[in-house]
Amino acid sequence: MTSPGWGLLIDGLIEAVWLVDPVSLRILLVNRAAADLLGLPAEELVGKPAIELTATPEDQFFWEDVAAGLVDGIHSETLLRGADGMAVPVERRVSRVWPETGRAVYLVGIRDMRQQRRAEAELESLVTELRATLESTADGILVIDRDDDIRNYNRHFAAMWDVPEELLLKRDGRALSAHLASCVVDETAYENRLLEITEDPLLESTDLLVLTTGRLLERVSLPQYSRGRATGRVFSFRDITQSVDAQSRLRLAAKVFESSVEAIFITDPSLTILAVNPVCERLTEATQSQLLGQSARDFFQDSHDAELMVRVDQVLRDAGVWRGQVWLNRVGRAACAVHLSWVLLRDEQGAVLHTIGFLKDLTEELAAQKRIEQLAYSDALTGLPNKLLLSQRVGYALRVAERHSAQFGVFFLDLDHFKNINDSMGHVFGDRVLVEVAERIKRCLRDADTLCRLGGDDFVIFVQEMDARGAEVLAHRILDLMAQAFLIEETSFSVGCSIGIALFPADGRSLDELIKCADTAMYLVKERGRGSFRFYQPQMNVDLLSRMKMDHAMRRAMEQGLFQLHYQPQISLDTGQLLGVEALIRWSDSELGHVSPVVFIPLAEASGFIVTIGTWVLKEAVRQAVLWHGGGTPVAVSVNVSALQFQQADFVEIVANVLIASRLPPHLLELELTESILVRDANETLTRLHALAALGVALSIDDFGTGYSSLAYLKRFPISKLKIDRSFVMGLPDDESDRAIVSATIGMARGLKLKVVAEGVETIAQRDYLAALNCEAFQGFLCSPGLPADELERLMASLPQACSIEALKNCN
Repeated sequence: MTSPGWGLLIDGLIEAVWLVDPVSLRILLVNRAAADLLGLPAEELVGKPAIELTATPEDQFFWEDVAAGLVDGIHSETLLRGADGMAVPVERRVSRVWPETGRAVYLVGIRDMRQQRRAEAELESLVTELRATLESTADGILVIDRDDDIRNYNRHFAAMWDVPEELLLKRDGRALSAHLASCVVDETAYENRLLEITEDPLLESTDLLVLTTGRLLERVSLPQYSRGRATGRVFSFRDITQSVDAQSRLRLAAKVFESSVEAIFITDPSLTILAVNPVCERLTEATQSQLLGQSARDFFQDSHDAELMVRVDQVLRDAGVWRGQVWLNRVGRAACAVHLSWVLLRDEQGAVLHTIGFLKDLTEELAAQKRIEQLAYSDALTGLPNKLLLSQRVGYALRVAERHSAQFGVFFLDLDHFKNINDSMGHVFGDRVLVEVAERIKRCLRDADTLCRLGGDDFVIFVQEMDARGAEVLAHRILDLMAQAFLIEETSFSVGCSIGIALFPADGRSLDELIKCADTAMYLVKERGRGSFRFYQPQMNVDLLSRMKMDHAMRRAMEQGLFQLHYQPQISLDTGQLLGVEALIRWSDSELGHVSPVVFIPLAEASGFIVTIGTWVLKEAVRQAVLWHGGGTPVAVSVNVSALQFQQADFVEIVANVLIASRLPPHLLELELTESILVRDANETLTRLHALAALGVALSIDDFGTGYSSLAYLKRFPISKLKIDRSFVMGLPDDESDRAIVSATIGMARGLKLKVVAEGVETIAQRDYLAALNCEAFQGFLCSPGLPADELERLMASLPQACSIEALKNCN
């Protein structure tokens, strides 16, 4: 047992105290603090083996070593077992003491560490939370003390400033400061500002730092306090590069939105208008206040697609974008075509934020496209479809017609003598005529029919579901309407036309074939007098090929000198003398044989080659007349002049040059003109005739009575002779009408002091009847056909120089 003094002594201690017997290692005495520590009454503790209250192997080993006399003290933290069996953390010191001489005990001093451990745990938790907070913030954090030593930092700071790991581990504030200064663009300004912050421990500041990497950092500096005193400083760094970029982009986007040449609108997820730009206001012709709050669905429509907006909305939700052409509704005005690009914007979770619509006005583009199509598919002068558009329409009609065994017609229409209008009135006037002609023809057609201008004065008409009878009726209708007088610039005139008709499928199974056939038929109309219409016949194509071959051979004959002149005498019915000869062209071809002028002259007139032939005939006839005149037997030679040859601007000059070059006396040359020449542009014709008469040549009217006979020109024009056409002579003397015409013609000519020659006299009865009417002369097979110059010379030698009618009878 211990003395009572020990009890009083240890009870006065704050720490728990045990006294343990060194031999039995049982507790001899405890104070109140020890009982409270373990939650056991002091009485229960006294007598307990100390080893029973230990909770760690270390203590058990210690008391065992004490028992073995190996140790006599220990100082460490350990665990004791409480009354509830729970371990109690304590700091204990075991010492061997001698309270009495010769007697030792073990003094066990115990300090309760439960409160300290709780404080440490709380502190550790706090530190952990602080670290988590530091690491979870998006900002970079650096904490330093008053000496600029590193107290704390987070990973964002290290990454933001690219701080080497060894520098962080050393926690060398000066080295870190040097590194940070090297990372900024303006190092001097950075260090000066940092010095200002350091010198004022209570300063709170915000700065912008530009790093060499291009990043822009916002630095916030706050002082750190402890017990009212500044103990350090906390720096937070925020990377605002993207934020500044985003703000810049937002400002730029706002400028783009306001100044965009495209109309732009923005909606909420329900497609309600939230914003529009000025171009959108102009395009919709509504103010911003009128548009905001409206549904974008009401903006658009398509008359051919009632479900348009339903599909647009669906595509927008599924694909995020819709593009296409729509019609934009406008209050009080017609809708306009626009190209719409509509985009759906979603947030990171996929929820719809907004939609943005971009509108491009297509009005000018569509107008330009329409104009391009008009230029591509229509005639610039008349606005009629051109051949390209005609081909498309006929192509479709062909497929339909073939399926349903239907018919349709193609008309080829050419204006008669349109060149005269252009030459006399000018091309501008001619263009106006073409426009008026187009309008007249359109009035004859149905909406389903197509009138096309091929060029010049050629028109093609495509008539759907048309048989031969219907085509005939339409052709008459066009001819009747064209026969009505035109009035342009107070000038009244007539324009006739010739029409060729081809029918599908009889005449062709393609547009080109049908146009070719109709064109062939039209030329046959031209050849037979113009101003009418004809249907295509297969023989027409053969005739066309034949004419082409003939035209080529005719031109080759001129080059090879295959043409020659024969001369038919004109005999006086009174004296039997030779009064003159008519030059008649002849053509003998090795392949074609003898080609009659009746065959090749109309072809030459149609192709214009008649001008070349006429000039050759004039020169050749004058050459022969010069030979006869030089040989002492002068003979007047008459030459036929075609209408086209007479119309040439240099015709009078050519005649004059031929006479000058040949030195032929002008009275030995006679020019035979048809009536059609004299009635065309009378003033111009009169001028030319007087110019020819001034040269001294004789002028006569050939085939009198077969053309546009008019007595007015007979007294105005310098004509000296009339030639009665053979068609009036053939019926003499039996045909009463021919007798009346011939008698009247001779009587009229005598009254106008004009000579008369009868053509085509083949019988003595015809000659005698003409002589009885005092006709001056005749020509025809009764005397002689046309002869080569040498044969005519022999005939001339056999004719009497002068004889009466009775003598002339004996010449036969």
